[in-house]
Amino acid sequence: MFYAREAPIPAMTQCTESSFEFEAHAGRQVVARFDGGAVTSDAGALLLREAERRIGLLDRVAACFEDWRDGRYVRHSLSEMLAQRVYGLALGYEDVNDHERLREDALFGLLAGRREAGRAPLAGKSTLNRLERGAGQADRYCKIHCRQERFDALLVELFLEAHAQAPERVVLDVDVTDLPLHGRQEGRFFHGFYDEYCYLPLYIFAGGHLLCARLRAAGEDAAAGVKEELERIVHQIRRRWPRVQIIVRGDSGFCREELMGWCEAQGVDYVLGLARNDRLRRRIEAGMEQARRQQRETGRAARVFAEFEHETVTGSWSRKRRVVAKAEMLEGKENPRFVVTSLSGQQWPARELYEDLYCERGEMENRIKEQLSLFAGRVSAETMRANQLRLNLAACAYVLVEALRRLGLKGTEMERAQAATIRLRLLKIGARIRMTARRIWVSMAEGFALMGVFRQAWAQLRC
Repeated sequence: MFYAREAPIPAMTQCTESSFEFEAHAGRQVVARFDGGAVTSDAGALLLREAERRIGLLDRVAACFEDWRDGRYVRHSLSEMLAQRVYGLALGYEDVNDHERLREDALFGLLAGRREAGRAPLAGKSTLNRLERGAGQADRYCKIHCRQERFDALLVELFLEAHAQAPERVVLDVDVTDLPLHGRQEGRFFHGFYDEYCYLPLYIFAGGHLLCARLRAAGEDAAAGVKEELERIVHQIRRRWPRVQIIVRGDSGFCREELMGWCEAQGVDYVLGLARNDRLRRRIEAGMEQARRQQRETGRAARVFAEFEHETVTGSWSRKRRVVAKAEMLEGKENPRFVVTSLSGQQWPARELYEDLYCERGEMENRIKEQLSLFAGRVSAETMRANQLRLNLAACAYVLVEALRRLGLKGTEMERAQAATIRLRLLKIGARIRMTARRIWVSMAEGFALMGVFRQAWAQLRC
């Protein structure tokens, strides 16, 4: 009996769920597997943990919540779950689904304060989802609720604690941004300027410190609610620093009589953009002509500053106010700008007020971009309450990164780096984790490029 010889099967690159072959190197096979054991890609988060220790953030955030769970059946504490979400956002994990794997990560167990880090899993996606869906009262499934007024006060308190003594002045920057919506979330509204359905949250900063992150529907005026937010912030600041000068700074979307009148009544100064119109343009005709001549002579952009007392013809302003104008001529076109202010010319001459004070508000736009890099834009929950909590968690992640930047990275090449850059270059470090009876060893990659920055940040945070 004869048997046909089977033809040889061509060699193939093997790939299973646990083994991945790549192009051979120097005669050796290259095979990758997820079998390294307790290995993390986020070892730099130990610096975040030290920054959190310095400012005492997470325990105080947990105190902003009401927890109606029966303690006899609680496996994951509130502070532990908040730590998971806040550190996760700071490290680039935007979704609770990510924590189905991260809950086994020994480093995340360490960050969350779990006593048996890496041995007992942290909260999973369903538990974390119930944390975010609290409806303000205990029900069968969602028994944790954020007291927003406590959280708002905490943001201001953290700002005050960051100063050993009262500063000469506090500048409060106010601005809004759009958060696009792709579902039928509560409060959705089509905004004509942004050409999309969105939310329009209000942000208030003092330098790099976040003082307010308020989710709002896009159907409201940009300045809606800003007076009430500033009222509580100013009150809290003045309880600590009664004599500090406070300046409110914003673009023309906040130039409203209600806000300016309140500032004047409370002894709060302001510098706000003023939307240009034909009447204002006529007031700076001489300045524009001078700028036009300078531009022709030099071939470069030229600007001339002027100031005058202004009141509206409609009576929408209750009084005359100082307006500073920038008459600027670019190549081939005019670029006039106007700001209204309560600050006197003796304190702030026109050019200095515009260039050194008002234009600095552009830095706030970078701070808002950092909110988005920390996933403040992930507002896909059904209710505004749940989406406000997500905004709060992103704010906490920002406060943590800002504390690292302010306390640990001062004097390093990363002291002005954005949150996303800090995450990518400093926090994403591969490491092997080993636990002994007395120590948790985190053996980081020897080839890490910013080892010097890490060492300096550690030394400054441990002071």
